Amino acid sequence: MRQALHRLEVATRGRGLVDITAPLCRWVVAQGIGTGLLTLWCRHTSASLLVQENASPEVQVDLEAFLARLVPDGGAERYRHADEGPDDMPAHIRSMLTQTQLSIPVEQGRPVLGTWQAIYLYEHRTRPHRRELVLHLLGEAG
Repeated sequence: MRQALHRLEVATRGRGLVDITAPLCRWVVAQGIGTGLLTLWCRHTSASLLVQENASPEVQVDLEAFLARLVPDGGAERYRHADEGPDDMPAHIRSMLTQTQLSIPVEQGRPVLGTWQAIYLYEHRTRPHRRELVLHLLGEAG
């Protein structure tokens, strides 16, 4: 059994989805593990991780529109916690509703994703940030 650990820094442009599939796949392939489990961990409370459709950009637009209706921005008039601005508490709620950890099987040295699936970091703050993900791969050499 082998394992590998890596920290991946992701720059965001502000609120929205950032496709991280390619750098994740490159790292997994470079580890030489044929069969195993990839765990991704987001080290932030205002960003999250998703596996979502990658074919139609309309999916991302619709997801953001839905979350904007479900969790609107607002400062102290809406939320008690607004230390970092009107998007602060909504970002924490959005993160709570999504997920900060993913587990993805690895087969033949690559994450097992469906035809239309990609792995995304979902930035919930309106300003650009640098986010850190921890990747852990456990498995058998390929």
